[in-house]
Amino acid sequence: EYIRAKAPEVRETSLQKTRTVLEHHILPVLGDVSLSKLSVRALQDWKSYLEDKTVTAKSGEEQPLSLRTKQNVYGELRAFLNYAVKMDYLPKNPLMRVGNFKDPNTLHKEMDFYTADEFRAFIAKALECAQNSPNNSEWDYYVFFNIAFYTGMRKGEIHALKWSDIDGDYISVKRSITQKLKGEDRETPPKNKTSIRTLQIPEPLKKILADHKARYRSLQGFSDDFRICGGTRPLRDTSIQKANERYAKLAGLKTIRIHDFRHSHASLLANNGINIQEIARRLGHAKIEMTWNTYSHLYPREEERAVNILNKIV
Repeated sequence: EYIRAKAPEVRETSLQKTRTVLEHHILPVLGDVSLSKLSVRALQDWKSYLEDKTVTAKSGEEQPLSLRTKQNVYGELRAFLNYAVKMDYLPKNPLMRVGNFKDPNTLHKEMDFYTADEFRAFIAKALECAQNSPNNSEWDYYVFFNIAFYTGMRKGEIHALKWSDIDGDYISVKRSITQKLKGEDRETPPKNKTSIRTLQIPEPLKKILADHKARYRSLQGFSDDFRICGGTRPLRDTSIQKANERYAKLAGLKTIRIHDFRHSHASLLANNGINIQEIARRLGHAKIEMTWNTYSHLYPREEERAVNILNKIV
């Protein structure tokens, strides 16, 4: 019932995540417990089960669930039980008394990003590899990382970009592509309504896109429905990550995640004092609070300037 109610409200990737979490981490312990008997003790026992649970890593070794995974599972169960409260199956959510998973020994991981100079070094190696490559694929990676840095788009949004999404100086974000669902690539709407947006293209990126389109025009069957990065089929996530690691190594830089190019975009703007509302719009965030909580610490201190303004009022 919960899955049916949730289906029209979320993207298919989110729904699949919910199903997976329920099947693998919640129902094995709580599946036979009626809601009327879902006590705090039962939920505490479920938490202990997750604390002890192990999964098989790529190396073949058994390892415990990460703190982030356990917290995500907790969030799914909390939403599930909130639905039960909404439908009057439960008077209140007993999971709230148990609390989420915590690890006082785990330090908060700072987000990674490239500075402008680091990105120049990274993209110079990507360009060098593309110029020495006999096919378009290396150019696709080069363009992919430029789009990621200059626009702050999500990976799936870049995958879904078509040449028809460019209109003069502007590029429109209308869709996303995921490679995590079973079967073929799945095209979906962007993450939320505010993710549907139009961005002005910076001059460096405009030239890069124009040159890339000229390369694609030479291909047989080319049309504006071709993906900007990949042509008839989006680039593979695993290939992008390998290219990311290769360019970083060639440039003598740390390797950051693909998503961190989005952080790099926002961090560059924040460090130069761009209004947080504009950064939120460019990133397609549903709430400006999300942007502020993530990037507010990057803003230059304004204390002295604020006091100078106040000092002039006499």
